[in-house]
Amino acid sequence: MKLFQLKSGEAGKQWLKGFLEDHYVCIGYPGLGDLEGIDRDELDGRLQQAYGYQGQELAGHAEVVGMFVHAMQDGDYLLLADGDWVHLGDLGDYFYDERFDSEGDGRCHRRGVTWLTSIPYAALNSVVKALLAEEATVSMFQEPIAAARLDLWIRDTETSGNLLNIGVRVDEETLAEALDILKKALKSPDAERRERAAIAILQYAK
Repeated sequence: MKLFQLKSGEAGKQWLKGFLEDHYVCIGYPGLGDLEGIDRDELDGRLQQAYGYQGQELAGHAEVVGMFVHAMQDGDYLLLADGDWVHLGDLGDYFYDERFDSEGDGRCHRRGVTWLTSIPYAALNSVVKALLAEEATVSMFQEPIAAARLDLWIRDTETSGNLLNIGVRVDEETLAEALDILKKALKSPDAERRERAAIAILQYAK
């Protein structure tokens, strides 16, 4: 299981709502046809023919497309930045939708996504922020996936979150005490405890 980040880019900002509502992501690159099962030489040839790429430019675009089509696998995780929030999804298989293969659209190379949750950017740890800061349209997390601490968010999603998210009523005094405890935990020498406290506070604020 791997973790990837994908940037929507300038054109993709128009697609972001569709990504979230229709449960897919795409990378553009119309005019290449169905890319399932092709090798790197064939991909290079199609990119040269469609866009005229050569040398390092060709290698860079082939890396992006190849990672989206071949390196990503069903069941891998994806992070999609959206302002102050980052959407976490479970990736599905690559598929090609010919209806959107046009210069005016470009949403033809797709992967289905099951969106699991949205995470405040500020609550992510430094290694995940470094992944999101990479310039590439698509890139893979190089650390062991456990280092991303996605389990904190996925576990919350699977168990319906904490008490505040499942309809349990908490009086104002108890709530104030709980928040005070979390604020104190933010100054703990234990990094994991600080991280959990930050997550809980941000979830409450949301």
